[in-house]
Amino acid sequence: MLLKDRVALVTGSANGMGRGIAHKFAEEGCDLIINDLSLDAAQKVADEIKSRGRRAIAVKADITNVAEIERMTEAAIREFGRIDILVNNAGGVPGTAGRGNSDNITAEEWDRVVDLNLKGPFLVTMSVLPHMKKNNYGKIIFVSSMGAVSPCVSVLHYHTAKAGILGLTINLAFELAPKNIYVNAIVPGPVDTTFWDALVPAGPEREALFDAISRKEVPLERIGRPDDIAGPALFLASGLSNYVTGQILYAAGGQPILAHGATFNIEAYLMGRAKK
Repeated sequence: MLLKDRVALVTGSANGMGRGIAHKFAEEGCDLIINDLSLDAAQKVADEIKSRGRRAIAVKADITNVAEIERMTEAAIREFGRIDILVNNAGGVPGTAGRGNSDNITAEEWDRVVDLNLKGPFLVTMSVLPHMKKNNYGKIIFVSSMGAVSPCVSVLHYHTAKAGILGLTINLAFELAPKNIYVNAIVPGPVDTTFWDALVPAGPEREALFDAISRKEVPLERIGRPDDIAGPALFLASGLSNYVTGQILYAAGGQPILAHGATFNIEAYLMGRAKK
């Protein structure tokens, strides 16, 4: 097994990509710290991991709150003695209701979204790093977004934060390489998760949107699934990537092929359908 007896902390792992990553890691012999804002939701996933024969704990923690992050790290060290792998997955645009362009963004909302998607992963990493340095080993994976490099809708705060994640990845990789700590980032394309709830509700409207994105935006002509991100995460978390650090791995159905060409404008699509 690629992660036999390793210990991983995956933030935001009660659903979506985080849950998919946690399950993929467990399949490969990893023990897990499952983190979410909902303890019940995190515990459900922890129980699923335990049913696979691996150890797991659920920890409720807001990744923008230093005290809660420290309690999460302490709980992990108390239970497992170390953290070998950190996946900074938690993020999103909750509560924005489609806001985020230059006509409707506010300074308060900018701060909230950037804190969640850039400062939060930084704070979690700073909490875990002393333990990785002590063990002279670690694998850190950040999750960015195609919107950071090739946006198809204006979400200024979110996409700016996710672009910052790429800079953080490269700089930490440079600093930590001599300490045998690897730092890489995954850039997902459109993946069917609850992330989309803040943009368009689940149902026929979302299905029509996904169909349009698949045909016009993604060379592989389909929306991604959590497992499509879990595979690259496993590669970056395992010994298969022991000569890989400071890299940006696109898991986007071929989307970077279109990064400098015409792209599908989700915002215009939604506005057009609303007028019908």
